[in-house]
Formats: sequence, structure tokens, C-alpha cells
Amino acid sequence: MKKTVALFLHHPTCSADSVNGVIAALSPMARVKLFTKHAVPEGFFDDVDLVVFPGGDGEATAFRSVLKPNLAQVRAFMQRGGKYLGICMGAYWADAYYFNLLKTTRCVQYIKRPKADIRSSYGTTAPVNWRGQSQRMYFYDGPTFIGGSFDTVASYANGDPMAVVQGSVGLVGCHLESQSHWYSKKYMQAHWHHNSHHPMLLQFVADYLFQSRQMRLF
Repeated sequence: MKKTVALFLHHPTCSADSVNGVIAALSPMARVKLFTKHAVPEGFFDDVDLVVFPGGDGEATAFRSVLKPNLAQVRAFMQRGGKYLGICMGAYWADAYYFNLLKTTRCVQYIKRPKADIRSSYGTTAPVNWRGQSQRMYFYDGPTFIGGSFDTVASYANGDPMAVVQGSVGLVGCHLESQSHWYSKKYMQAHWHHNSHHPMLLQFVADYLFQSRQMRLF
């Protein structure tokens, strides 16, 4: 039986490109319904298993203006046992300044961390250890995670966590939902993953948020 995913869209903060990529990645397992900065109808989250906040372009502080109409509903969803997936911007929003979903863990810019291999904010690929396998994944000023206790699913080149799970919250710094046109620049073309990262994101959700490890999705 398919799960139901509520996916937030507010371009460019949680961009249409990222939303489309998440839909492509999760559609084999989930029925997706979108919500935006406008107030959701009563009962919108009643059948939802997972809320997803994808990545985009802008400042994390946009949270207060674009989420205000639905902030109480999302928090109530989480309090009654809902699951949360944050990608890049959405991962930053799990921090104490925003949804405050984490126990003593902070979401910070990877590019400002000691020995980070990427030192400025631009679209590129980052060397990543994903569940024991070396990958290059689309990166645009994504977070890493410090302090507290969590399961590390993937790490950056300097060893900092790139993808983590803490209880019902899964956070990913890179863009596994990226699509071919994200790699249109010449320096990116050789690193296009031919959609192979989409099932990795799907398996991450199945294994760590829905605890469905018996479902081999790739």
C-alpha cells in the first residue's frame, strides 16, 4: 500500500525543480500531494505519513513568512507521530530556529566547516560516502549536522555527516532528487548520475523513516 507524502512547494525557496525531482524519486512508493504558503484545508494532514521540505534558493529565514499559515498544522502533524524529510533548505528548517525538531543537534553550513572541500556557495558536486559507497552528489550550500545523537547514513569528504536520521526526522544535505538539466554546465556534465540517485533517496525514506527494510527498492 502506498504511503501519502505532503510536499511543500514555494519557488524558489523550495523550488519547483527540487519538488519535481522528489516526486520522481518517491512516486514508486508514495502518493504525493502538494501544499504551498497558503493555508491548507482542514484535515489536510490527516492521511499524511511523511512531510517533505525540499531544497531551493534563498535564505533559510524565509521560513517565517512562507510557513506561517501552516506552521501549527505541520507541528501538530509531527507531534502526533508524523515523519519529516528535509533536503538542503528543508534540512536547515529542522533546526532549533525553525521547526525545532532535533534534540541538541544543530544544522550548519558545510562550506564553513573545518577541512570542508567546498568553501563557497554555488552549484557543484560533492564527494560523498553514501552507505559505504563513494558517490558524487549535487550540492548547493547544503548543511551538515553537529552535536547530539543521530544515525549517520552518509558523510562528506571531511567526515562530517551529510545525511542523518534522528527518530522520525531524516535530513539530507545534498540533492539526490537532482535531474539532468541541473548538470547542464560543462563542468557538471561528467557527473550526471542518470537518475541513479533517485532510488537512493527512495530507499533512504523506506529504510530509515518508514522502517521498511524488507522493501528492496533498488
